[in-house]
Amino acid sequence: MSLLSATLDRVKPSPTIAVTTRAAELRAAGRDVIGLGAGEPDFDTPAHVRAAGIRAIEEGHTRYTPVDGIPELKRAICAKFKRDNGLDYAPSQVSVASGGKQVLFNALMATLDPGDEVVIPAPYWVSYPDMVLLAGGTPVPVAAGPETGYRITPDQLEAAITPATKWVLFNSPSNPTGAGYAWDDLKALTDVLMRHPQVHVLTDDMYEHLVYDDFTFCTPAQVEPGLYDRTLTVNGVSKAWCMTGWRIGYAAGPEPLIGAMRKIQSQSTSNPCSISQWAAVTALDGPHDFIAENNRAFVRRRDLVVGMLNAARGIDCPTPQGAFYVYPSIAGCIGKTSAGGARIATDEDFATALLEEAGVAVVFGAAFGLSPNFRVSYASDDATLEEACRRIRDFCDRLH
Repeated sequence: MSLLSATLDRVKPSPTIAVTTRAAELRAAGRDVIGLGAGEPDFDTPAHVRAAGIRAIEEGHTRYTPVDGIPELKRAICAKFKRDNGLDYAPSQVSVASGGKQVLFNALMATLDPGDEVVIPAPYWVSYPDMVLLAGGTPVPVAAGPETGYRITPDQLEAAITPATKWVLFNSPSNPTGAGYAWDDLKALTDVLMRHPQVHVLTDDMYEHLVYDDFTFCTPAQVEPGLYDRTLTVNGVSKAWCMTGWRIGYAAGPEPLIGAMRKIQSQSTSNPCSISQWAAVTALDGPHDFIAENNRAFVRRRDLVVGMLNAARGIDCPTPQGAFYVYPSIAGCIGKTSAGGARIATDEDFATALLEEAGVAVVFGAAFGLSPNFRVSYASDDATLEEACRRIRDFCDRLH
């Protein structure tokens, strides 16, 4: 009898972690490697938030807390939803976990039965389908390519919904494309959902504050109040507050669902880190002016990367509305051979050859459910990005 569960056969390891690991191995072997795979800002956690974490330690906030969050943080989250999104939630409707990933996992584990379907626009964050599979559900990817700005259309959503659909999972701005749904885009989709009362909405708003140019963020329950009782709105402090390692995600939604998620968490990790929770209170309640400053740097980096990649042969790189990723197409590179003799039949071939021959680590598009593409994180300093894009351009120029 096998030691390992058959459930494990349903999922695969995270491709983003695999790319980061391979890049680290090459560096350890003495290779000059630039990693553009990590999905985290390179800015430090703001000083006032770091100070709040230190203060929490000094004041003895180092013991167990309530399973899904301290009251002070839940109140700060309620205030955030009211301030930023016009959504009214009570603390009893809020769940706090060790990162947004755990929030999503808890929700899916608490709600999915075999045969239940989850509609997931593609490209998608690599973990969505595997979390659905681990929870016993069936992911239903809906491909949205560059012709629609990497956004699904109402007709596509309508066609994907069946009597077995339990959730539709939205992520805007998107990881990996940076594409965002404007109010009118989202209203057209929520109109579809209003015709299907059995379908619930799971939103991943982690990049809410990382938006650029004239794009304005909105979230489904804000756009269509009729979906309020069917929506779990997920967010966190990882990206905009540069707190990836602090591991605080949160969500607000119907009390019965929040209670079920609390039950799941009580039998897994119990409470998130107490120190991180107190730091998150300060993050949400404190000054936010640093976000605009960071965003100005992200816009500069985005424009640098988009311009240089579009100058590379065989690459077409759209300009994203948010997050800190670009998702260029490499359709013009498929079928060619690298200078090192690697045949480029897929985007995974492209990413592998790029790492081995040019020393640039990116994540291939198939990992996100749409090919032929690759994802670049531009959450690095300008000089590093310029050198990485130069290497990518030279690699493409030598394809034949």
